[in-house]
Amino acid sequence: MKFFADTANIEEIKKIKKWGLLDGVTTNPTIVSRENKPFKEVVTEILKEVEGPVNLEVISTEAEGMVREALKLASLAPNVVVKIPMTPEGIMAVKELSSRGVKTNVTLTFSPTQALIAAKAGASYVSPFIGRWDDISSEGMQVVEDILTIFDNYGYKTEIIVASVRHPIHILQAAKLGAHIVTAPFKVIEQLFYHPLTDIGLKRFLEDWKKVPNPEF
Repeated sequence: MKFFADTANIEEIKKIKKWGLLDGVTTNPTIVSRENKPFKEVVTEILKEVEGPVNLEVISTEAEGMVREALKLASLAPNVVVKIPMTPEGIMAVKELSSRGVKTNVTLTFSPTQALIAAKAGASYVSPFIGRWDDISSEGMQVVEDILTIFDNYGYKTEIIVASVRHPIHILQAAKLGAHIVTAPFKVIEQLFYHPLTDIGLKRFLEDWKKVPNPEF
C-alpha cells in the first residue's frame, strides 16, 4: 500500500520523505490555506521535494472552468494529479481531462456508486472520505470494501485513495482490505511508529547494556 501525505507543509513532507514513507502528496484548499503563503510558492516547494503524485485541487464549480484550471495545474509538472469534486460538472471535466491525458483524482466521494461513476469517466484515482462517514456513526471502511469489489468485478484501473483518515486504525483497516493508497496527516503517519511495549523494551535494553563490562563496539 502506498502512503500519501495529506499536507501542504513542506517540513512535514521532508520528514516523511526521510522516513522512506512518502509515495505522494494530497492537498486541498483548506490544507493550503493553513500555510499562509501564496499558492504558487506552496506548490513550487512541494513539487521540488516530491517525485510521486502531487494532488492539487481546482476551485471552479463548472466543467469548463475545471478543465481550464486543471490544464494550468497539470502544466506545472508531470507528476501533478488534479483533484476534481464528485459532481455532474466534475465528472464531465474528468471525462474531458482523461481524453487529454491529464491524471485526475475525484474527491469528496462518499458512496460506491459515486466511485463507479468516477471510474467510468476515466479518473486515475478516487478518494472515499472515511473519517467523515465515521463522524456520523457509519462505517466508512465498508465503502472502501464495496468500491474494491466493484472495481475488481469490472477491471477498472482507477486506484482508491483512502482519505479523511483520522487515526492509525484507519490505515490498518485500509491495508487489510487491500486499498491501493492511504493519504493521512503527518500526525497520523507519525503515530504508526509508536507502541508502549516498544518504549518499555528499548528502555530495558539500554539499562541492561549499562551493566556490560567494556561495552565499546
